[in-house]
Amino acid sequence: MVRVRLLPGPEEAAALAATLRVVNEAADAVSAVAFAKGATSRNDLHKLTYGRLKGEFGLGAQAAVRTVKKVVDAYAALRGNVRAGRLGPEGSPRRARTTSKRIAFRPDAAQPFDDRMLSWQHDAGTVSIWTVAGRLKGVRFTGAPDHLKTLAAFRKGESDLVCREGKWFLLAVCEVPAVPLNVHPVDWIGVDRGIVNLATTSDGRNYSGRRLSRYRRWQARKRAELQAKRTRSANRRLKRRARREARHAAHINHTIAKDCVAVARRTGRGIALEELRGIRDRVRPRRDQRAALSSWPFHQLDRYIAYKAESAGVPVIWVDPAYTSQMCPRCGHTANNNRPDRDTFCCRRCGLAGPADHVAGVNVRNRARSAWVLINGPAPQRT
Repeated sequence: MVRVRLLPGPEEAAALAATLRVVNEAADAVSAVAFAKGATSRNDLHKLTYGRLKGEFGLGAQAAVRTVKKVVDAYAALRGNVRAGRLGPEGSPRRARTTSKRIAFRPDAAQPFDDRMLSWQHDAGTVSIWTVAGRLKGVRFTGAPDHLKTLAAFRKGESDLVCREGKWFLLAVCEVPAVPLNVHPVDWIGVDRGIVNLATTSDGRNYSGRRLSRYRRWQARKRAELQAKRTRSANRRLKRRARREARHAAHINHTIAKDCVAVARRTGRGIALEELRGIRDRVRPRRDQRAALSSWPFHQLDRYIAYKAESAGVPVIWVDPAYTSQMCPRCGHTANNNRPDRDTFCCRRCGLAGPADHVAGVNVRNRARSAWVLINGPAPQRT
């Protein structure tokens, strides 16, 4: 997915805003029919609503098709979340509240466009896009040079029109061919993740989370001040701050993932990560630790490393995280008192000492070596 920014003029921006408003009103009407009739098939819902979308809302044929598809996809995602248990077990208040009402669409919710409704002129840096006010031609767009290069070479499928805080974007699907996977890595880079240090590699590279934690505490104070006002303006500012904080954390995780994958690709190694899914359910933090644990972005870092590694041909493996911070990588002795404090590791048997997070990263690397042997046969060479 590549994001580019549109640069429409005032009249073009007004036409785009009117388009999102109309198509989302139409999507609300389709959603009401789908909920009332229990229609989950795209063809059935198309037959029930196509004429109304063209007559009452004035949508073109292809815009009506995309709107119906958007509603069908929204209900499919809801059913998937229910099956996966993301809305709670059967009978839970959250699940009952969510499934007892139809899906509603915001007036400025994103709208998908296919190649019949949106065309790209890469040499000119413009797009031609359908709107309820007619087709807009020559709307300029811009983006990062590498993103524009990827867009021109690999764009395929739909593009979503998005409005965020008065700015217009197109999110285009790109199918980039994967680099052949390195099935014979010479070794592994173990990555230990935490809250104080977001990531520490077995090479000794440390990515501190101190600045992110300080930023989150500052945002929490500002959030408390705004929440105390209880006004609509304060609520709007809270939402903007939440999005800004999420973007900041995502930028940091992108940077960490990019560095780890670049080192692994340059040295011919793979990346080993701890399997931490469900860790929030396994621990009972103190009250003052709940915010830090709930905002710990390790799942996002996992996703970023995985997809960047796939595009670079770097293998990624997840290993058992049990006792990686308490086990000595030299003699294998495991005990709680091997770690006298959060930052220090000192083996009580052989005397090995060092930074605790670095030792944990080495243990992750060693477990990846053993796991790779079980999966693929001979062990990778050690350096």
